[in-house]
Amino acid sequence: MGIADTSIAAAAAAFSGIAAFASWKASQRAHGTAESVAQIERDRWHKELTPQVAVVLGGAHSARLLIVRFNGPVGLGRLDAVQLTIRDDRDRSKDPVLGTGPTAEERAQFIFGPFRFRRGADGADSLGRTVDPFALDVHDEWRLALDLSTVPYWCEGVEGDRSWRGRFPADRDKLRLWIECEAQGHRPWKLSAEVAWNEDWVQAG
Repeated sequence: MGIADTSIAAAAAAFSGIAAFASWKASQRAHGTAESVAQIERDRWHKELTPQVAVVLGGAHSARLLIVRFNGPVGLGRLDAVQLTIRDDRDRSKDPVLGTGPTAEERAQFIFGPFRFRRGADGADSLGRTVDPFALDVHDEWRLALDLSTVPYWCEGVEGDRSWRGRFPADRDKLRLWIECEAQGHRPWKLSAEVAWNEDWVQAG
């Protein structure tokens, strides 16, 4: 093979390599585009199937209840696990410690709000902030017992108790919740709700 033939072969090989690389890059772009479109579709479907969960405070003052209802969508059929967590009135984890006031760890041992889940019922933890997860079929309800939140030690005494109840009045202040839902074959959803005593059903969102 002469010099000219060798040059032509080398050029052809180089061109072939460039073409192969360009084809690979195009394939990668196409795959990336297809995956992006598929992810957009999955996200849209996940949003459309967001559980329609409603909550209400019911019962008598001596036997307060949180009622949770799963209203749909019917296509979702069933929630395999609904996890409730009572939220504070705001995030206090970064609040400064003032003088001899409570530390962040001490504040975390109390619920800054009107209610807690009843200890010993529904699998509630020792603080009364969470309960065991439960399943719900569409159009079904679940009822959970509530008690007044525990008054912190730094609010002890008649005046301290009165001050605490004044900050979080059970007949007016709102119970704030995280509502995490799981259904087979779907990513979990995390919803929030705020519900006050003697109000209508509140839709979580």
